[in-house]
Amino acid sequence: MLINCAAYQDGRKLADIDVDSISDYVARPECFVWVALKDPGPGELAVMKKEFTLHELAIEDAQNGHQRPKIEEYGESLFAVMHTVEVDEQGELVLGEVDVFVGRNYVLSVRRGTRTGFQNVRARCEREPRLLKEGSAFVLYALLDDVVDRYFPIVEAMNTEIEALEDRIFERNDSAAARAVIQDLYSLKRRLVILQHHISPLLEAVGKLTGGRIPSVCQGMQAYFRDVYDHLERIVRTIDGRREMVVTAVQINLGMISLTESEVTKRLGSFAALFAVPTMIAGIYGMNFQNIPELHFRFGYPLCLGIMLLVDLILFRRFRKAGWL
Repeated sequence: MLINCAAYQDGRKLADIDVDSISDYVARPECFVWVALKDPGPGELAVMKKEFTLHELAIEDAQNGHQRPKIEEYGESLFAVMHTVEVDEQGELVLGEVDVFVGRNYVLSVRRGTRTGFQNVRARCEREPRLLKEGSAFVLYALLDDVVDRYFPIVEAMNTEIEALEDRIFERNDSAAARAVIQDLYSLKRRLVILQHHISPLLEAVGKLTGGRIPSVCQGMQAYFRDVYDHLERIVRTIDGRREMVVTAVQINLGMISLTESEVTKRLGSFAALFAVPTMIAGIYGMNFQNIPELHFRFGYPLCLGIMLLVDLILFRRFRKAGWL
């Protein structure tokens, strides 16, 4: 589906144009054309291939989708693949893909599975005619910058989730709560792995635009791409750090479970000791022997009860002081 098709010159929009007129404007050195498509069919991509003279391998990748984040050079044009990450109502990650064809005087963006469009990017570019004079390179930068900026709220939300889970590790007091914490930690780790899988390759790809042999279409924009690279690097490092925190949190949670079980064992052992002494004394005097000491003593019964109570009180104080009760 065609979203936008417009021609620009000297940093300002000339007009919205028809698809059939694209090649005419592309042929004018002072102009560049910016086209945006959403979930296009093979027919639409075939038309764009003809109008922009796009490389067939890049068109094939855009048509098939599910590409790894990358930036590939085809002669004097670039083909960039970026992944978008959004969060649905259930808190699950929704992945999308943005394919961008960049030539000396054209930009074609194709998005799939992305609910939020890039109208704000077009508006931003049109508000900055001084930079838009750089042509297609600045548009590529603006698209990259917007995609990367969308990662930050998701990473920050996961940071908040980790902090909440860390609090729950020390607040829980039963096995069901411990199991729930482990499940949530594993879910968070899985989402962090997904984020890393879809973001980390883009860091290497953007690095190609910041140093070394810069593609001709991006000449003069290295500083802007370096800014995107710095943001990506910070995000990737944050994800790596949070993954390590989750692993540590799982280990601490398991340690807390072992500690809780040890505390339960101590309590059970303490109560067993408190019952063991009276049981032993009652068992001895419950044996059917004639010559048991103090068997016919008038105060034998209250004396046994007193001894039982005294021993239990002594044991209770010792256990309480040791923290077992």
